[in-house]
Amino acid sequence: MPTLELIAAVLGLISVALTVRQHIFCWPTGLAMVLLYIHVFYEAKLYSDMLLQVVFVVLQIYGWYAWLHGGRDRSPLAVTRLRPLHGVCWLVAGAVGTSLLGSAMSAWTDASYPFLDAGITVASLIAQWLMARKFLESWLVWIAVDIASIGLFSVKSLYPTLVLYCIFLVMAVWGWWSWRAHASK
Repeated sequence: MPTLELIAAVLGLISVALTVRQHIFCWPTGLAMVLLYIHVFYEAKLYSDMLLQVVFVVLQIYGWYAWLHGGRDRSPLAVTRLRPLHGVCWLVAGAVGTSLLGSAMSAWTDASYPFLDAGITVASLIAQWLMARKFLESWLVWIAVDIASIGLFSVKSLYPTLVLYCIFLVMAVWGWWSWRAHASK
């Protein structure tokens, strides 16, 4: 199992580095990573994270398409900023989604840390959607996800993934600064 987790972690690093650079190959690399993490998280009984990876399969394919053709007249997307009201709506959706998923995982599974895992899952979905649409604020959500994930993976002894998320945290800050220079209002 650690070998599969290590391969997934390396693919994750490559994918995020390509994302920071706004390189289209971040999406197929990310797709390979999430396919591997489905198995890693199943074995660790982190079912919310496992389900997240399943959804990420779809979001990776969507992001790949959107970055190429999601702009005006099917042009590539540009980095933009989220409107404040939309940011508030995403925060409310995140709180509600975390409560619902955490309650379900707590009641119906033997999930470890069901509410923390659910919060990471819901915030990751929001971050990935915002990333696929090239919103600058996606990086702020990823920073929060990375911080929470570092704590969770530490207590679950998923050390290659813990190291990966420490690096992801640094890369998310780098992504924020890099994309900020390209963001239009």
